[in-house]
Amino acid sequence: MTNKAMLSFFFLLGTLTSIKAQNRNPFGKPLVPDMIADASIQQINGTFYCYATTDGYGKGLKSSGPPILWKSTDFVNWSFKGTYFPSAVKELYWAPSKVVPANGKFYIYPTVNGYMYPAVADRPEGPFKLARGKDEWFKPFTPSTLLQTKKPNGIDAEIFVDDDKQAYVFWNTRHAAKLMPDMITVDSAVQVISTPRTQYSEGPIFFKRKGIYYYLYTIGGNEKYQYAYIMSKVSPLGPYTFPKNDIISTTNYEKGLFGPGHGSVFNLEGTDKYYFAFLEFGRGSTNRQTYVSPLTFESDGTINPVNVSLDGVGELAKIKHRKLLQIGNTFASSTADSMKIKPISDPSFKREEFFDPRFAFDGSNGSRWMAKEGDTSSWIVADLGKVKSVSLSEVYFIRPAAGHAYLLETSTDGKSWQKSGGHSDVKVQSPHVDQLAIKCRYLRIKILNGVAGIWEWHLY
Repeated sequence: MTNKAMLSFFFLLGTLTSIKAQNRNPFGKPLVPDMIADASIQQINGTFYCYATTDGYGKGLKSSGPPILWKSTDFVNWSFKGTYFPSAVKELYWAPSKVVPANGKFYIYPTVNGYMYPAVADRPEGPFKLARGKDEWFKPFTPSTLLQTKKPNGIDAEIFVDDDKQAYVFWNTRHAAKLMPDMITVDSAVQVISTPRTQYSEGPIFFKRKGIYYYLYTIGGNEKYQYAYIMSKVSPLGPYTFPKNDIISTTNYEKGLFGPGHGSVFNLEGTDKYYFAFLEFGRGSTNRQTYVSPLTFESDGTINPVNVSLDGVGELAKIKHRKLLQIGNTFASSTADSMKIKPISDPSFKREEFFDPRFAFDGSNGSRWMAKEGDTSSWIVADLGKVKSVSLSEVYFIRPAAGHAYLLETSTDGKSWQKSGGHSDVKVQSPHVDQLAIKCRYLRIKILNGVAGIWEWHLY
């Protein structure tokens, strides 16, 4: 081989390697097309509800997104509109519990501005308001906190209602107490649950299965986040037994999954099929996404270590779907530079994110197209390859809880464009939906307001 041929070969090899790297999605298939953490997931009358911390606002614990409720009928296609807790939209809103039906109402227990609060609504979708006192906020805390003590410190409330209707509340650093029937008064007899692992703990998970009570608690954090558990056959407050293999979720280096932490456990209604939802380190700090893996048990009730995965569990309920149109090609006004994500606690962590426009059509909620910073006229085009009938467009923007406005245009030749959808006013929802009855080859979205990027764009 001549020197010239060798140089050509290595240039081609380097180019192919670069293209392959840019096509790689290190985030797998998160549950929803957004950054969320601390997810509380439950199924109510056949619909899945996901209450969570809205991440991705760029200032760590000094920022959060508003209270958002993602809903799905099949566990794959998720959506939300607006907020379920209007008065808390501008507060630091973290780690909401599952909703709890009681007294003809629904109760939820988020951590707001660093303190736990009870809230109430007529429906699980809300709108929720504070269950005690005025529905208003000020810092450091208001008189409406869940704990009515001089220093009502506590985060990450988890509520459990036993078969006898007695309710319990669990919160960080292994605290637990009974809840009174009004669902907002905490028994003064607060206990600290004894566990074999004594590191700082948050994000408690509590559930009952086949007469056994399970208390799950986190240890560590960042890339080294883990869940351990203890169990009791007596009561939610113990005494507990300590299983030998008590770590159920931990970093999986082979799969490139780091720090599976604060999440929830749920089962399909009327079944013994259980699932474990967890956040993953993601892009570091408060830029995390949530995943779900099956939760299984031995015959003696002990929990098997979870085979945590970035692949998701797919549909958990079968419904009839429209057929997605295949995209022949895509291109955009610009593409953001790749981002190397810095480790925090584990130097072996290595992850780089690319923002290729093709990621908007790859069926993954973990990859995304983003325009280059400074692109003030950002757009993306979907090329169907030939003229086809299009009936529906669903676009999932990045940071959807902050709202978007956009213009949807269509063309048969890529030269002459006509307005076919979108809206000029900023709407807080995901996806943004346009009903269409057109024939075209090209579709173009121009982002008028909001973060210039897309998780997924579905065309039918």
